[in-house]
Amino acid sequence: MADGDLQDDVRELRKQVEALREALATVAEPYREISGYMEQLQTIARGYFRLLDLYAKHGAVSPDVVVPGLKDDISKAILMALFEKADRNISQIADAVKAKRGTSSRRIVRERLRTLVDDGVVVASGGTRGHTYRVSEGVAEKWSQVLGLSKYGDHPGTPQGERGGHDDG
Repeated sequence: MADGDLQDDVRELRKQVEALREALATVAEPYREISGYMEQLQTIARGYFRLLDLYAKHGAVSPDVVVPGLKDDISKAILMALFEKADRNISQIADAVKAKRGTSSRRIVRERLRTLVDDGVVVASGGTRGHTYRVSEGVAEKWSQVLGLSKYGDHPGTPQGERGGHDDG
């Protein structure tokens, strides 16, 4: 009987240890989540300090930081207009450039857009009412990196593709 009681005690202890492990895992989960949020906060803070550094060095964060080959102010103003609002037509872009620079011509904007499309900086989309333009995905991603704005999922520290459904038990 002593052996039976001892085995029963060992089984009971194993159950208790397993229950403690489960309880510890449950209690530790919010701390893992907080750790993920802290990592995001650190990434955002690094991006903020990078922006401050760019402002200190250049006086502004301009598209030529992302696209170093921009040669003229009109191309820079076009990119800034498209960063502010995508899917604009030539007239809308020319108006935005005029608001930034004080002067603009649709002919020159059209020429610069053609060059930017050829260089892969801007993407043209044909529609029923003419072409609209937006910044290419590659340039938008570089801009986000310069600004320190990553594409976060809704769970900290979890890349978008690794998430599945919720398993609540």
